[in-house]
Amino acid sequence: MAVATQSLEELCINSIRFLAIDAVQKANSGHPGLPMGAGPMAFVLWDRFMRYNPKNPYWFNRDRFVLSAGHGCMLQYALLYLTGYDSVTLDDIKLFRQWESRTPGHPENFMTPGVEVTTGPLGQGIANGVGLAMAEAHLAAKFNKPDCQLVDHYTYVILGDGCNMEGVSGEACSLAGHLGLGKLIALYDDNHISIDGSTDVSFTEDVSKRFEAYGWHVLHVADGNSDLESIAKAIEAAKAVTDKPSMIKVTTTIGYGSPNKANTAGVHGAALGKDEVQLTRDNLGWEYPEFEIPEDVLKHFRKAVDRGAEQESAWEKTWADYKAKYAEEAAEFERIISGKLPEGWDKALPTYNPGDKALATRQTSEKTLNALAPALPELVGGSADLTHSNLTLLKISGDFQKGQYHNRNLRFGVREHGMGAICNGIALHGGLIPYCATFLVFADYMRAAIRISALSQAGVIYVMTHDSIGLGEDGPTHQPIETLASLRAIPNLLVMRPADGNETSGAYKVAIEAANKHRPTLMAFSRQALPQLEGSTIDAVAKGAYILSDSEGTPEIILIGTGSETHLCVGAAEKLRAEGKKVRVVSMPCWELFDEQDASYRESVLPKAVTKRLAVEAASSFGWQRYLSSEGEMISIERFGVSAPGPMAMEKFGYTVDNVVARAKELLG
Repeated sequence: MAVATQSLEELCINSIRFLAIDAVQKANSGHPGLPMGAGPMAFVLWDRFMRYNPKNPYWFNRDRFVLSAGHGCMLQYALLYLTGYDSVTLDDIKLFRQWESRTPGHPENFMTPGVEVTTGPLGQGIANGVGLAMAEAHLAAKFNKPDCQLVDHYTYVILGDGCNMEGVSGEACSLAGHLGLGKLIALYDDNHISIDGSTDVSFTEDVSKRFEAYGWHVLHVADGNSDLESIAKAIEAAKAVTDKPSMIKVTTTIGYGSPNKANTAGVHGAALGKDEVQLTRDNLGWEYPEFEIPEDVLKHFRKAVDRGAEQESAWEKTWADYKAKYAEEAAEFERIISGKLPEGWDKALPTYNPGDKALATRQTSEKTLNALAPALPELVGGSADLTHSNLTLLKISGDFQKGQYHNRNLRFGVREHGMGAICNGIALHGGLIPYCATFLVFADYMRAAIRISALSQAGVIYVMTHDSIGLGEDGPTHQPIETLASLRAIPNLLVMRPADGNETSGAYKVAIEAANKHRPTLMAFSRQALPQLEGSTIDAVAKGAYILSDSEGTPEIILIGTGSETHLCVGAAEKLRAEGKKVRVVSMPCWELFDEQDASYRESVLPKAVTKRLAVEAASSFGWQRYLSSEGEMISIERFGVSAPGPMAMEKFGYTVDNVVARAKELLG
């Protein structure tokens, strides 16, 4: 094939392909096959349909694009460079997968403007896309007026066979079909190849029928390698269906153009090799040296800059009209998309006094959520089919359902993993603060999404209840032991275990502020009732740990409690002081926040000179040694739980005031 015979569109598509080929070859690492095969559908989407402004990647009403098959990220980097984003230059393409480059090995939203969400673990991206579409639907239902369509954008996702194999995609897509998210359009790169080879060794289901069963509108483009018009017609047809999400199966050849490696696993996750790169150039008639793009191609792609500026300008006129007609709604919209919290929102936080009724912290969580709901209209969320156990229902709102997108209660069903990934999409869309809930032990079902929250700086609030053996009769399968330790190991995640009502309010204050600063929080709440403690305050929680009660002078021993065990430390301290012991009680609701305080504050709470310390937490001791010193000990659990009434389980495992007193006396000698 001679270059002269190629149309401009073919040159554009081959530019995508060869930027990917050359970048992967230079790095000797990466996945060239997907960009080579999916180049045509991506070109049609970005060239004919998507609304975006390369010079303002964060224009609010842009269409969102998610490359769920994130291993093929050179496809996205090529498009960002070609269409004129400043975030990806040709030099960045040449630094693909190198130290601190803006073209890392999988798309990272915090590194590369123009990348909406972090993808890589397969299935996360399509689930994020569901969250992005839910956020758009909610904000559109809330703010749009018949004469002003202020929120009006699509979410487009390219996903692959691996995404469809991962269970999280099924969870999220099932919910998307139920909700009828008509502005969610997924293009399925149906190339029949995964790392192990042909997908028919393990994956032979009819994906189209599966999506039809989910309630999606399904189309098929039989020739995704060259039939650009069929791709365009399918996207047009998808946009015309407004009451269902659409899945377009686009059958492609992975590694298209490579004479020896196309349609093989060999092109999936490795560079083509110098000889095969040249053979592919010859086969596709690509006479340009590595990283060189024809001038006509760049000129065509860069039309996106003027086109995007015009699209944003048109939206700005709509926005100006909206502000003139609907000033109150406009002020709220402007505030929430800017990420500013309303003045005095935290005054709504409930406060408690010693002697107030003992409540489970899941109950004080419920009170806090419902107190905050009127003050924070951007707060939306729900539970994985445990609403009446997690106590997460916002009583001022109905359910977010098809045709009722203005409501704030999200019903996720028994889909913990999908729930977490969807909430990442909601958070990264902008304008909303999502929370989601389940039992703490089921954090294991959603750990990948929680980790991505922390990695991608998605301000999700995780509400986890039934946080210890105190939940009782459900037994070992439902009683978290090692869960807190494993969650505390995740960087950038705040793990909080409040001890009473004031600490619950303080935890939410931290969580809301952290969400606005792009940091997720996970709160672990008790099933059993806990007393309201003297000395607990809302503001102290932000320090991570603080002195709850103290004796005069230097303490002989420090009792450190978290969550439902803190009141045991308080009771034990009273008995020990009655015997003349100098005892300090420290409440430590959040390790991460305490570690972030300056050295002088940490020393004031846990002085190095006081080496006799006893930590009390109904969980594994893993990680606690950092706070205990060489003479410190812990009342912990180093086995799985047991099915028994909660109070009996706590007693048998040693979580009583008397046992804390006894262990403290042993330490004191």
